[in-house]
Amino acid sequence: MKKLVYVFAFSLIAAVSMAQTPAAQKIGYADVEYIFSKMPEAKQIQSDLEGLQAQLKKQYDTKYNEFQTKLKTYQDNANNPNIPDAVKQNSARELEQLNTNLQKLQEDSQAELQKRNSSLLGPVQEKVGKAIEDVAKENGFSLVLNNQISGLDVILFGDEKLDVSDMVLKKMGVNPAAEAQTTPANNTTTPKKQP
Repeated sequence: MKKLVYVFAFSLIAAVSMAQTPAAQKIGYADVEYIFSKMPEAKQIQSDLEGLQAQLKKQYDTKYNEFQTKLKTYQDNANNPNIPDAVKQNSARELEQLNTNLQKLQEDSQAELQKRNSSLLGPVQEKVGKAIEDVAKENGFSLVLNNQISGLDVILFGDEKLDVSDMVLKKMGVNPAAEAQTTPANNTTTPKKQP
């Protein structure tokens, strides 16, 4: 909902500023996800994140299997009259602690993935942002919009002549005509329409 409010506010500000400016403004748009998918860094970032995710999953699975084994033992012994109640209570407390540790491990893993994602993508986002700014200045664009923000289409219609994505890639030294790569966001191929 916040994103929708931001998009609406941004659109309103852009419309008001265009209405108040007597001179015609040149507006373009870029598909940042497409730009990122064409960058050489994209594959390495995706590989690094997948490696970390696999490592964290392996740690979690090990702890989860330990919990399941102890839970099964506890359930098998719960109705056994030969096992003292104190041992059963101790096993129940141990299971509760293991469950708490599992939840914390999952939260910590998600936080670590987000931190690594930010640290890897931060420099790339800055690089793309700088290239978009340079392209906009060099080509006289007053405003360059992102084609999508968090999966929401910001540009509902745009003349392909106003799409600066390939210019941004060229500015960064990336050949936009190269075969489409797998995008890290959803592991699907994103073909780009050529004007």
